[in-house]
Amino acid sequence: MVQRMNLPNGLRLVYEPMEHVRSLSIGIWIYTGSRDEKVEENGITHFLEHMLFKGTKKRSATEIAESFDRIGGYVNAFTAKEYTCFYAKVMDKHGKEAVEILSDMFFHSIFDEEEMAKERNVVLEEIRMVEDTADDVVHDDLDAAAYGNHPLGRPILGTEKTVATFGREQLHDFLHTHYRPDNVVISMAGKIDDGLLSFVESKFSGLSAKEAPPNHETPPVLFNNKEARAKRIEQAHLCLGFNGVPIHGDDIYAMVLFDQLLGGSMSSRLFQEIREQRGLAYAVFSDHLAYRDGGMLTVYAGTAPAHVDEVLGAVLSIMERFANEEVDRKDLENVKSQVQGSMVLGLESTSSRMSRNGKNELSLGEHPSLDAVTERIDAVTTKEIQEVAKKLYENDCALSIISPDGKLPKGRSKLSSMA
Repeated sequence: MVQRMNLPNGLRLVYEPMEHVRSLSIGIWIYTGSRDEKVEENGITHFLEHMLFKGTKKRSATEIAESFDRIGGYVNAFTAKEYTCFYAKVMDKHGKEAVEILSDMFFHSIFDEEEMAKERNVVLEEIRMVEDTADDVVHDDLDAAAYGNHPLGRPILGTEKTVATFGREQLHDFLHTHYRPDNVVISMAGKIDDGLLSFVESKFSGLSAKEAPPNHETPPVLFNNKEARAKRIEQAHLCLGFNGVPIHGDDIYAMVLFDQLLGGSMSSRLFQEIREQRGLAYAVFSDHLAYRDGGMLTVYAGTAPAHVDEVLGAVLSIMERFANEEVDRKDLENVKSQVQGSMVLGLESTSSRMSRNGKNELSLGEHPSLDAVTERIDAVTTKEIQEVAKKLYENDCALSIISPDGKLPKGRSKLSSMA
C-alpha cells in the first residue's frame, strides 16, 4: 500500500513498506526537466544533476562516492524531459545514512568553480559520445523535427555551445527557481520504519517555499518535419514520430496496448514482419512517450541504406492494417497479458517500486493499485485499439534519418502517400 505524507512546506513524501525485504530505495524526484529550460539554458538541468555529486560543504566528490561504497549501496541520478531524479539503494540498516548524504547533496552542494570546469568537460564528452552513437542521436533529431522550437524539441544534454556558458550563479538561480517544495517528491520503498520517516521529514522540512515563476508553457504541437543527415556509418537509422497521447489522456491504456502490439516485443508486428519474415533489420521497435500535455509514438529501425524505402513501406503498411482492421481478439488478450505481466514482474524490486511511485506522484498525483490498472487494461476493446491506430495513421508524422548518404526516403509529405 502506497502511503503519502505532506510536509508543512508543501513537499510530498510517498512510501511503500515492503516488510519481506532487507533493502531500501530512496529517490528525490524534482518535477523539472529539460522542457523547463529557456533556450540559452538548454542542458542546465542535466548539468545541475551532475554538479550535485561534485562536493558539499562537508563532503568532497570522492567522499560522496566512497560513502555509498562503504555501506554496500549505490547512488545515481538521471534527467528526463519533465523530471530529474537522484536515487540510492542501500541495506535497510543504512537508510538514515543514505538520506543524510542525499539531503547534503541536495541542500549543500557548493558548485566549486574548479569542479564545474572539470564536469563541464565530462558533459561535453557525453554529448560527443551521443553524437558518435547514431541510434541514440537519431532520436534527438526526431524530437527536433517533431517539436521544432518547443523545449521538447531540444536535447536533454544541451549543446556544446550552451553547456560552455553555464556558471555558478546561473546554477544557483536555476536551482532556487525550480527546486521548490511543491516541485519535490521523496519516494521510498522497502524496509521502512517510523524513525526513518521522521528523519526524512527533519531533513527536508527546511526547504523553504518559494513563489513559482510565471507559467508560459505551451502544449507541444507535433510537426511533420523531415530531417536527414549524413554520417560515416554502415547502417541507416530511421525514426518516425506520430502524435501520441498525454499521460492523463483517455486513450492512454489503448495506446499502451497498441504500442506493444506494434513494436513492443518479439511477437509484435514490426519485429515479426521486418526482422523475422523479411530480415531487413536487427533492431526494430516502437515506444510511446506520454508527457503532461502531449505524447509521441516513435518507431525506430536500423537497416542497410539500400533497404530504407522497403522498411519505411513495411512500417506504414503495418500501421495501415491496424487502422483499417480490428485486432484479433486472441492477439488483444495476449498483449493484455504481456503488459500486465511485465508490469507485475517489473515491481519486484524496491527500486522499481520507488520509481513507479515517484513518477506517479509527480505526473498523476495519485497511485492506482495494480488491480485498478489491470482492470483498465482489461477494459480496452479491439475497437479502441483501431481508433488509436487510425488517429495515428491518418495524420502525417515527423521523420529523422541518419545514413551514409544523408538522403530522405522517397515519398511525399503525407503519411498515407509515403507508403
